[in-house]
Amino acid sequence: MRRFLLCTDLDRTLIPNGPAPPWPAAKTLFQKLAAREDICLTYVTGRHRALIEDAIAEFDLPSPDFAIADVGASIYQVSADDWQPWNQWEEHIAPDWQGMRCADLKNLLRGIAQLQPQEREKQAPFKLSYYVALDEDSRTLIARMYERLQHEGIRANLVWSIDELAHIGLLDVLPQSAGKLHAIRFMMTRQNFSLRDTLFAGDSGNDLDVLLSDIPAVLVANADGDIKTQLAKTKPEALYIATGGYLGMNGNYSAGILEGVAHFWPEADAWLREFEQ
Repeated sequence: MRRFLLCTDLDRTLIPNGPAPPWPAAKTLFQKLAAREDICLTYVTGRHRALIEDAIAEFDLPSPDFAIADVGASIYQVSADDWQPWNQWEEHIAPDWQGMRCADLKNLLRGIAQLQPQEREKQAPFKLSYYVALDEDSRTLIARMYERLQHEGIRANLVWSIDELAHIGLLDVLPQSAGKLHAIRFMMTRQNFSLRDTLFAGDSGNDLDVLLSDIPAVLVANADGDIKTQLAKTKPEALYIATGGYLGMNGNYSAGILEGVAHFWPEADAWLREFEQ
């Protein structure tokens, strides 16, 4: 039996918590799709485990098979209420930080005035997160941080995104081997999924590494305007930008995910049309 790896961001992708209107019927269709045995549902998010569980309860989301949390710094295998960390993933990314953890890197970056540490619960052993004012020069800031970390032998991946609702920049420091893209590739290898059988859905800056990759991906219609402009210019071959119209839906949030699913997987298009009847 062919298996499909459906990976999706949560906030403002699957979760309709942005200003754009959701399509009411899309939620039920997504739930029916996710319930199929041949769909391996994976949440790929900046949220930590507790916040993912909160979202599942608050928004009545399907329970995933896997969760890539902390912007790709953690991976869990999920069954019922049992969340098992993938220790192999931590072993894979840990060498980049030379035995250090979040608190150690925070000390290394101390004194950079533009960096405002996020709340303690938003940090993880291999994820150090900051708020940055939107009027700061993020490129210069990131270059300065890379220089300081490299001087200490730290191989890092710095991920920039914008929380448009809070009007604040988000800057995550991860091991160089971590991040959403690397975590999805790790899953694909360990679970034997090909590119043809994999799909990612996203909406914002911390999804860019996947959206710009060779992994088939869909950008939901409600995505950030700047991200849409950037991707329209680069036109990645494996990217589909949802516009609405599929099954009469508007392409926002889960409707956009389903539009991408139908675009890349004809079998799933047939299932969705059957579900709708």
